[in-house]
Amino acid sequence: MIVVKKRFVKANNYKKGYDLFLSDIYPYLPSNLRNILSQVETDIYEFIEEIRLRINRPLMIYGNNTDFFVQDCGKITHISEQGYIVTKDDIQKTLHLLSESSIYALEEELKNGFITIKGGHRVGLAGKIIMENGVIKTIKDISSLNIRISKEVIGAADKIIKYIIDPLSNRVFNTLIISPPKCGKTTILRDIVRQLSNGIPNKGFKGINVGVVDERSEIASFYDGVYKKDLGVRTDVLDSCPKAQGIIMLIRSMSPQVIATDEIGKKQDAAAIEEAVNAGVSIITTVHGANIDDIRNRPTMRKILNERFFDVLIFLSNRLGVGTIEKVLDGKTFKPIH
Repeated sequence: MIVVKKRFVKANNYKKGYDLFLSDIYPYLPSNLRNILSQVETDIYEFIEEIRLRINRPLMIYGNNTDFFVQDCGKITHISEQGYIVTKDDIQKTLHLLSESSIYALEEELKNGFITIKGGHRVGLAGKIIMENGVIKTIKDISSLNIRISKEVIGAADKIIKYIIDPLSNRVFNTLIISPPKCGKTTILRDIVRQLSNGIPNKGFKGINVGVVDERSEIASFYDGVYKKDLGVRTDVLDSCPKAQGIIMLIRSMSPQVIATDEIGKKQDAAAIEEAVNAGVSIITTVHGANIDDIRNRPTMRKILNERFFDVLIFLSNRLGVGTIEKVLDGKTFKPIH
């Protein structure tokens, strides 16, 4: 079993801990929440993955696979009753700052249930869904906000990359990364893209053209026309594009040798993956699931597995920390590789 450690060499432009919160997160919080969170011990900021605001519920932070509640004085506790109680006014003021005073300007993003902010961080929203002709039009009466911190972990894929590449042919194997939520899939996928794009000299692997279909703006962290994460020197990104359409667009327009995308599962995704594989373009993607039986229970994923589109299946968990490699299977025979 391999554990991908949480601390890696940082990128030159990587902000960590308190500095990241100060520059990227605090500008979107009302003054009272800034004052509370600024009193949290700075070491804690290294591990915060989420800040959750829920009306009439305690202020909560999540990290290291644990929930913590934040008191008025900035101390953290496991006792929910001791946490600062978030008010409706806190939510409204935060939305005001997120929307730069115009919530209507964010209507398109609201349809997706999240807002992307500076630094590529994502703010998830929950509230009353407004439908129009069977389609989500917007979200009103927002009662919950989940600020998800986008952290770049250079080297996150170091333990995995050997299963994905063949240095002798400079080939990338079609790879499916499988795990439950919050196990590091996207962080590892991002670093795989960076390494393939730049090349891996110590393994004799030359850099190749990589296309990324980033439907949810999580891989590249696109903001204001620029992607904020280091995806390497040979990478092209389609942001906010449906995966199936994006895969076909990249094949036809950018001549990638590999395409990476996150969280497949729709019928159209399977058809696009088949077209890519038949065109000689390698695919690296992810799916939510705990084990192979879990994903086989879904018709689309069952077809993908039965058609043997993938060469390698990598299963992750957070059992021994985010990015624990539980097992690696041959995608053709389903026999263990690791």
